[in-house]
Amino acid sequence: MLAHKSRWLRICLHPITISNHVRKLSQQFIQGQSPKEGVREYFYYIDHQGQLFLEGTKIKNFVTCFKDKDFLIFFFKRLKINKSNRYADDFPYISRCGPELNYIRCESKPIVYTDIYLNHNNYELILNNIGAKFTVPFQPQKLCMLPKNGRVYHPASTKVGGAGVLKTSLAIEFSSYFTFEDTKDIEQPTHFIWDGRKYELDNELWGYMQHENVEDEC
Repeated sequence: MLAHKSRWLRICLHPITISNHVRKLSQQFIQGQSPKEGVREYFYYIDHQGQLFLEGTKIKNFVTCFKDKDFLIFFFKRLKINKSNRYADDFPYISRCGPELNYIRCESKPIVYTDIYLNHNNYELILNNIGAKFTVPFQPQKLCMLPKNGRVYHPASTKVGGAGVLKTSLAIEFSSYFTFEDTKDIEQPTHFIWDGRKYELDNELWGYMQHENVEDEC
């Protein structure tokens, strides 16, 4: 069992940063451009820590990311898969805010679960560093770890693809709660122990993520 946990932790600690933020975009754009009267277009990037930046920001850190929680809630509540014929190859997500069309790409997934907290005896996951105003119920049995990239996923709204990714620090915190039983693949955990209860992982999300070719992601 210790060997299995150690193997999982090594997978989790494997560098998971994808270099999509330096990938050359196939289309050119100008921030604030107006393709037609009354519409403005802006372009954004979400890193693996769940931080939101204007696309093109050279130095990406806590200082340069968007931090206004009201704006972030407004932005992420409107986030969905970009099914339009504009910039979908480079920016697979979109968030419409009034007359503004905001196109988004990301390092992993646009929804990043950055922390967990106890709210009236129920655990909730915090989305994209926004805090208690923007959360989803924590479903331990739905956690999913993919050995091929070391990331841990949790369900999200289907309008953003059905899955969000745990921030690296939170995934590492959770690593000691995974167990490996009755499986031929020691890299795939079967149970998760949380708050004194042992949950069997249904791994439904794992099958979905494999089907979606998760290693390419954004």
